[in-house]
Amino acid sequence: MKCLRRLAGPIMLSICSFAVILTTSKTALSQTTSANRAGAHKWAVVVHGGAGVIERSSMTREAEAKYRAGITEAINAAAAVLDKGGSSLDAVQAAIELLEDNPMFNAGRGAVFAADGTNQLDAAIMDGKTMQAGAVADVRRTRHPISLARAVMEQSPHVMLVGTGADDFAAHVHLEQVPPSFFFTEHRWQQLVDELKKQGMPVPPRPEGVPPAPATAVAMYESPDAHKYGTVGVVALDRNGNVAAGTSTGGTTAKRWNRVGDSPIIGAGTYASNQSCAVSGTGVGEYFIRLTVARTICALVQYKGMPLQAAVDEVVQKQLVAVHGDGGVIALTPDGQMAWSFNTPGMFRARRTEGATTQTGIYRDEP
Repeated sequence: MKCLRRLAGPIMLSICSFAVILTTSKTALSQTTSANRAGAHKWAVVVHGGAGVIERSSMTREAEAKYRAGITEAINAAAAVLDKGGSSLDAVQAAIELLEDNPMFNAGRGAVFAADGTNQLDAAIMDGKTMQAGAVADVRRTRHPISLARAVMEQSPHVMLVGTGADDFAAHVHLEQVPPSFFFTEHRWQQLVDELKKQGMPVPPRPEGVPPAPATAVAMYESPDAHKYGTVGVVALDRNGNVAAGTSTGGTTAKRWNRVGDSPIIGAGTYASNQSCAVSGTGVGEYFIRLTVARTICALVQYKGMPLQAAVDEVVQKQLVAVHGDGGVIALTPDGQMAWSFNTPGMFRARRTEGATTQTGIYRDEP
């Protein structure tokens, strides 16, 4: 460094000292910027367990406690991954696998039944960093549809696989296979029987390999419509600033003709991009597909510069309501904005950011 040597002593020393301080400050700033780029983001995660007619008056305290415990367990699993420096994709998968194994939720074990007495499972996952995505529909033998969706994304040239082909691919990549009876729960079967009788449709035989019918009717601990739009979903942000989204569902009770909703449709029920946000939805799938709900929210953030909460409210509270579509979403941006919005009486939900406590909710009057 060259100083103005022709200046008198004190002045020259002051200018030289200032130059040294300026150079040191620039070096420190450069180091800080590099640290931020290397992964100084705070992680965050949001989880949902479905939306529907979820009201205090129609749910037992025991059921409420189980739902809150299930959502908390899932978000804790995602947080544990993120807190160790894991990826948003790993966090999403870890949380959803737990929810798929939890019989309280409409995904995996505990999924609702189609009219023919089968569980038809759908899932999708998307990486906001690479824009890669994987999805599956009408899965019947793979224990974790979300892991299969990720395998489609990472181990195949495709985005979506369906039916027996999806299960065959799962076996090909050595994902755990289970008999269809694995997904059976008595209260979901009873919901199917009640719905089919209401519609005047025939009741199929009990699935092979499940326990015999109980001698007395199973007590229902919630409204039949509590899981009318039952789905589970997770959006996550890791310390590298990457977002991801995943969704998994058993669909709707007594659905026919292999109906598929929005959950596995990229841009409808699931979407993630580091340029905008990550979204997972739950609701009447046909409306979410028509409005491309997840992608529309991200487009409002990316192209109109809307705050995340304003974007999700615009779509869920206005656009969906305008076409009589019910449901809700969770969302998360790379800069850490978290949001949820639903136009149903309730939605099972939780969110957490690094260094803070978990916030959970079920009913509309909760934050």
